[in-house]
Amino acid sequence: MVETITLQEALGFSAVALLLGLITARFRPDLRRAQIVTMFVIVLGLGALALLSRFQFIPPHLAIAVIPREICLLIVALGNFRIWIAFLGNVLLARRAVPRILSEVSMFISLAVYALFRMDALGVNLTAITVSSTVVLGAIGFAAQATLNNLLGGVSLQLDNTYRIGDWIEVDGLTGEVVSIRWRYTALATVTNVTIIIPNGELMKSKVTLLGRRGDERVPWRRPIEFGVGYEWTPGQVLTVVSSALERFEIPLVAAKPLAHCVCAGFESSAIRYVVYYWLTDLKAYLETDSRVRVHVYAALGRAGMEIPISRSDLYLHSARTMAATMGANEQKSRVELLRSLELFAPLTDDETHALATQLTPTPFAPSDIATRQGEPSDSLYILARGEVAIFRDGEHPKQGRKLLAKLTAPAFFGEMGLLTGQARTATIVAESEALCYRLDKRGFEAIIQARPELAEAMSRTVATRQAANDATLASLSAEARAQATGTRASELVRRIRQFFGLNA
Repeated sequence: MVETITLQEALGFSAVALLLGLITARFRPDLRRAQIVTMFVIVLGLGALALLSRFQFIPPHLAIAVIPREICLLIVALGNFRIWIAFLGNVLLARRAVPRILSEVSMFISLAVYALFRMDALGVNLTAITVSSTVVLGAIGFAAQATLNNLLGGVSLQLDNTYRIGDWIEVDGLTGEVVSIRWRYTALATVTNVTIIIPNGELMKSKVTLLGRRGDERVPWRRPIEFGVGYEWTPGQVLTVVSSALERFEIPLVAAKPLAHCVCAGFESSAIRYVVYYWLTDLKAYLETDSRVRVHVYAALGRAGMEIPISRSDLYLHSARTMAATMGANEQKSRVELLRSLELFAPLTDDETHALATQLTPTPFAPSDIATRQGEPSDSLYILARGEVAIFRDGEHPKQGRKLLAKLTAPAFFGEMGLLTGQARTATIVAESEALCYRLDKRGFEAIIQARPELAEAMSRTVATRQAANDATLASLSAEARAQATGTRASELVRRIRQFFGLNA
């Protein structure tokens, strides 16, 4: 039978444990299920003890008669320890972020003390056990030095909070997210869905780089993107082009502050080396975000006509001059066809269209690149030859954000008010995909409109129609109101175009 004093002690400790379990479940909903299961196990253990106190299933003179009692007491003790440790680590000391391994060590020590206490209560000679166990432990420790190093390493790494679950670290060229810290090893998950198991003893001897965290503060991870540009362009020119593009970046997961920047990093045999530094907010996506930044840098260099030199060894059956002439003829033909497909340039003659095609400057944009920003000064127009762009109108207040006016798919044009009147940009244009545009500046168009001033009236009608459509999107104008606004604006545009190009009335 179970002694009355033993049952009372178990009930007393368990009552406190059950109360602490309820408190833990209240303040930590994520642990609620585990606490309820543990409390249920304690109640079962207490019920078994109460049953044993009433009935004797094994004759008391047999040595094994104490086994059912000790099993029930062990079940109750395990439940008590789990609840006490969970309460201390997750409620009472929650702000101190107690490492998980400390809870495991506490459980181990608690069970060891409980075992010694129960053996003493049963009359076991602890002195003899201590002497023999010391010899055994010494032999085990000598044979398992590596395992003990890993164990002590795991305890040390967690106690001093070197890294935590969810941190990103770099060890010996391996980069991954810490997904598990166990007694023997630390598990890293890489972006390739590979889990790397690193013994804690090795981590204690290696240089561990902690990414994206400074103390308890989460910080963006600075990423370098290297590229080279030929010696035809000075470092000042390249830095100006790239820095201007970085200011207009709107790439997901790239921090707005600190701002990405570009530096000249060295001089090589065929190129000047540059590095763009940006700050990444989600460390899991470093490969994809690196790629996006490279695409934007490449597009920015392409818009400026700057090339990234590469080593090549090609065999041509035709002379370079013949190939250049062929490519130039094909390019000119495609530009002419593009101009003829647009309503804005319909009034031009064939000669004027060919002349205008030679004035176009290739201007590529990467996805999310800002082609024009509302309020910027301008004197050029963009012709969309490939891809798609979105037109946004900024709100009157920063909190209002942008309103989508329309999306343009090639062939199309935008920024015509800058070319025809010199008016500041009235909308923000963002590339929705990889886009190839041609930029037409005022000086490239001036000769044609000076020769034929009547083009101003024909073009103004096309521009006014588009503006009225944008206003309809913003204010939901009726078709009649839109037509009236088109006629009024067309006459005003003619006047402003003539004034901008200095045409006689």
